[in-house]
Amino acid sequence: MRYMYLILLTLLSVSAHAQAPTQERFLDIEELTTPSGINVWLVEDHNVPVISLKFAFKGAGAVLAPKDKQGLVQLLSNTMDEGAGDYDAQSFQKTLADNSISLSFSSGRDSFSGSLKTLTATKPLATKLLNVALTQPRFDKEPVERMRQANMSRIKQNMSSPDWITARLMNDVAYEGHPYALNSGGTLSTLTNITSQDLKNFVDENLTLDRLYVSIAGDVTKAQASDMVDAIFSSLPKNAKTQEDLTLTIQNQGKTYLHERPVPQASISIMLPSVRKTDPDYYAARIMNHIYGGSGFGSRLMETIREKEGLTYGIYSGLFEMDWTQGLNISTSTRNETVPKMLDLIKQEATTLKNTPISEDELQDAKDYILGSMPLSLTSTGALASIMLSLQLDDRPSTYLDNIDQYINAVTINDVNNVANKLLDLDQAITVIVGDPQNLNQDQITKITTLPNVE
Repeated sequence: MRYMYLILLTLLSVSAHAQAPTQERFLDIEELTTPSGINVWLVEDHNVPVISLKFAFKGAGAVLAPKDKQGLVQLLSNTMDEGAGDYDAQSFQKTLADNSISLSFSSGRDSFSGSLKTLTATKPLATKLLNVALTQPRFDKEPVERMRQANMSRIKQNMSSPDWITARLMNDVAYEGHPYALNSGGTLSTLTNITSQDLKNFVDENLTLDRLYVSIAGDVTKAQASDMVDAIFSSLPKNAKTQEDLTLTIQNQGKTYLHERPVPQASISIMLPSVRKTDPDYYAARIMNHIYGGSGFGSRLMETIREKEGLTYGIYSGLFEMDWTQGLNISTSTRNETVPKMLDLIKQEATTLKNTPISEDELQDAKDYILGSMPLSLTSTGALASIMLSLQLDDRPSTYLDNIDQYINAVTINDVNNVANKLLDLDQAITVIVGDPQNLNQDQITKITTLPNVE
């Protein structure tokens, strides 16, 4: 969701930038507070009889799951629409399908979220179904066991994927000692520890009003939206426990880890610390990342390593931010015998970007691409609701999109050069390799023989 928001918030600025000084708001976001005190962001769109509602409980993600119950929040997201109130799993799903109502839940490391999409005519029923799913989930034995087995099958399949193993190992070493190091999707043993009562307890203790963020887009008025939100959420518990400070500095910087596997291509993941979205360097970092490895075939990494050297089908870099840490990832794969050359070229491109200022044309091309990207339709109520929810979770004001182009266009060549020197220190990167690489300096490698938090 956040990646979608980052792309779209920049695209939205193009039109805003081109308007006259007395510009209209790009998105007419209305903020309202319901009678029960719930804050809601709303975009009315009465062109089609569809309503999309997105919500999240910030802080109620997998970060709260105990080590011996990894996968708890994932299993919760799988089972909350598998029966609630008077509806068993089959009747709940049939009622949704028969009335063209889309309802789903999802879990992340930081938040637990959900999505509801309904025709205007079925809004009362959709409202009721989401309310009972949140307040009277059943967690009957059959659906819980069915979803448990589905998750265990997924893990077993993933255990043969070098890319999945690389990501799993990176989490373990980069977030060592922190809940982020645990497996949010669960392990083969911890999934068997989770009971229906565990799921009920998590709902009661953590899906609370003080953590709730709500956005709505579509064929609904301000008054109707207020009534709908209160009907769904107002009976939830008011407060969760105070969350402890889990601020994390990325661990094991400067180290390289290898998990040997007999595969023809090695999977490589590299992580560096980065900046938060509130940091003054954030927009310069976005442009720097776009030039370095974030723009696909237009990036320096792709141009050098794929196009010129032919070492890989793809190599990408990207900024990420979670509640308790943030970083920059580089991911790729290559033949085992070319792993040393791949690592050298990644470092060389970073050094060049740090030591040689980019050109005016390169800076402008990056800005134009970011501001001109348009991967999403502005007529989608679901997309609009998702964007608003992401803004809320990032503590942005509802007017943020109106002037986002100013932040991007203010970035200078010197800003990009400074942030490259600040972030692209590959000597401090964590590198994880899964495969059978040749000609690496074994003295500088830590071998991992067993996969943590999997079995």
